[in-house]
Amino acid sequence: MSAAAKEALGQARRMIPPLLPHFHKGQLGRVAVIGGSKDYTGAPYFSAIASAKLGCDMSHVICTPAAAAVIKTYSPNLMVHPLMHESPADGPATSTPLSSATAPIIDLLPRLHVLVLGPGLGRDVLMQATVREVIQAARNYRIPLVIDADALLAVEANPELVQGYPLAVLTPNVREFSRLCVELGVKGPDGKEPGARDLARALDGPVVVQKGREDLVCVRTAEGVRVDIRGAPKRSGGQGDTLTGAIATMLAWRRGYIEGLWGDSSGKNAEDSETMLAAAVAGAFMHVFDWNDEGEADEEQEK
Repeated sequence: MSAAAKEALGQARRMIPPLLPHFHKGQLGRVAVIGGSKDYTGAPYFSAIASAKLGCDMSHVICTPAAAAVIKTYSPNLMVHPLMHESPADGPATSTPLSSATAPIIDLLPRLHVLVLGPGLGRDVLMQATVREVIQAARNYRIPLVIDADALLAVEANPELVQGYPLAVLTPNVREFSRLCVELGVKGPDGKEPGARDLARALDGPVVVQKGREDLVCVRTAEGVRVDIRGAPKRSGGQGDTLTGAIATMLAWRRGYIEGLWGDSSGKNAEDSETMLAAAVAGAFMHVFDWNDEGEADEEQEK
């Protein structure tokens, strides 16, 4: 493991909350996943349940009514809100006013600490338009964002949604990363393929988690952290969704840490890039970490 990875994980460890007797429900994380449509009900569940199982106090899913009926049967731990709307089957997307589609979701934002967008979202025109509006509203509230899957299409079409916003984490896979680089005109040095730091510099604020054989986590101001431990080969659908949930919980804990609920966060602020990077790195390492049957870290990882 590199020195940069050890440093980031050391910072992340300080952001993990102790179980203090004066804490109450909701202080240690209120995360919502926006996604889930008629055809995709598993992805938002994987994201939200990963967030909950890692230790987030309250985990929400905001999805379409058709998806909500299914997702509610998966787990009683999740709060499911059927507030997303797909384009009407018998008419254009514009037949449903965008303001009426987005208002109930935006009304929820002040109750949340972190927002995940994309798992199971799909490419429906109205759903994509809703995500664009919600991202802008979340920025106004300074809510950290984890953007994945089809929500990255909104960023491809409108990069200004996240440009300059240091509280966003993008988690593109190989194809999504390539499309983002093409749309933003990102090129690598000396004619090489662009990397995560090149995209992070173009976005000028967000953390970029470039998923691959070894995930690479970058911000514009520092060299990237490579997730270079042996672990899951990441070949199953849904593993990227669990990554978003893990990062979201780390971001929620980061908020409590910076607000001084525990530990010494002096010198940190709500838009501190070091702690944003640490949260994303920790989520990425948990995503691939190798555990043996006894639930302990594989001894080879410790060497």
